[in-house]
Amino acid sequence: MKLTPTPGQTVGPFFGYALPFAGGEDLVDRTHPDAVRLHGTVYDGDGVPVPDAIVELWQPDQHGVIPQEPGSLHRDGYTFTGWGRAAVDATGHYSFTTMEPGSTGDGVAPYFLLTVFARGLMDRLFTRAYLPEAAAAVDQDRLLSSVSEERRGTLLATRDGDGGLRFDIHLQGELETVFLTYPNTPQFTGPQG
Repeated sequence: MKLTPTPGQTVGPFFGYALPFAGGEDLVDRTHPDAVRLHGTVYDGDGVPVPDAIVELWQPDQHGVIPQEPGSLHRDGYTFTGWGRAAVDATGHYSFTTMEPGSTGDGVAPYFLLTVFARGLMDRLFTRAYLPEAAAAVDQDRLLSSVSEERRGTLLATRDGDGGLRFDIHLQGELETVFLTYPNTPQFTGPQG
């Protein structure tokens, strides 16, 4: 009997008990003077919320400096590490308390780097959530300007009435978010060939 090989890795839904940790979604305290909420919903290809995804956030501080601080898993309440992890709720919604990132250099609009783990994915997905104001400076950002105009909106967060930022993630379908690959970072960890 010939057996069909199985994937080398499948991301979830069995990760729920180990990856989320207390305070993982709070990069700064809600009382921090620069605190802002970044939130949204993760959707599947049919537009249905994904109830078992995890979203990671990586970002520079408000001055565009990428933190080099230890202790991301054990928050001390005052050190900004630029990293967080949030599990979605039963309606696919995630939320981070953080600060708005600054630009990391000339020709780079401020953005959050998001990593998505969800059911049915063979490996994580990477995307960026640019601040809404980046739309006005699209020609100055090399990555954002390289994305077609009709898809560029999937990389832009929107402002809530309270100043918070909303960024929905669509894994597939007509509204699919633009996902990125990075050199020297494996996108697929299973058997290749």
